[in-house]
Amino acid sequence: MASHTGGDDDKYKRQDAVSAAVTMGALFGTGGLFLAAVKTSLERKHVGPWAVFSKHGHIAATFAAVGTVYEFSRVASANLREKNDHYNNAIAGAFGGAVLGLKAGRIPAVLGYGALMAVTGAVFEYTGGRFQGFGRDPDVDEYERKEMLRKRYRRPMEETIAEIGEGRSIRPPGYEERRRERLKEAYGFEVKPVSTDPDRV
Repeated sequence: MASHTGGDDDKYKRQDAVSAAVTMGALFGTGGLFLAAVKTSLERKHVGPWAVFSKHGHIAATFAAVGTVYEFSRVASANLREKNDHYNNAIAGAFGGAVLGLKAGRIPAVLGYGALMAVTGAVFEYTGGRFQGFGRDPDVDEYERKEMLRKRYRRPMEETIAEIGEGRSIRPPGYEERRRERLKEAYGFEVKPVSTDPDRV
């Protein structure tokens, strides 16, 4: 959520609302067409391939209309207000939800869908605009951030060995000597280390 109210360097840059709306409408329309195709494939009786458009084409049309109106309203609102913040998503959600509610043909549905999409869009944008939460700080170097995480969660080798034990490819310093001592105590004979290096005596 960026507020563009600063000086010349932080001045809002206008966007093309029509181009953004056409792109988003095509994207949403493609998604709606996919859902229409899935719904057609789940029909119990045999229907032809054109049933995607003739019987369930309204799904693709509704998706395309909602996507187009939402994105146009969002970008137009940002251009008029000269700010990129969560209020643009609230305005766009109100218009997009109203388009979705028009299918029901009742005013309460139009208002209800508009309010629901407005709140959802505004909250989503206010909390970072991504499912993972807020984005990473661009001023922090990625290498330094990873090194900090490694140091924060790194555990001493002694603590790890105390929990899971030696062996199974975990061989801390002095492992071979301790292993020979354990074998001598358990079986009564001494194991002499053998080197596979032919140059080593």
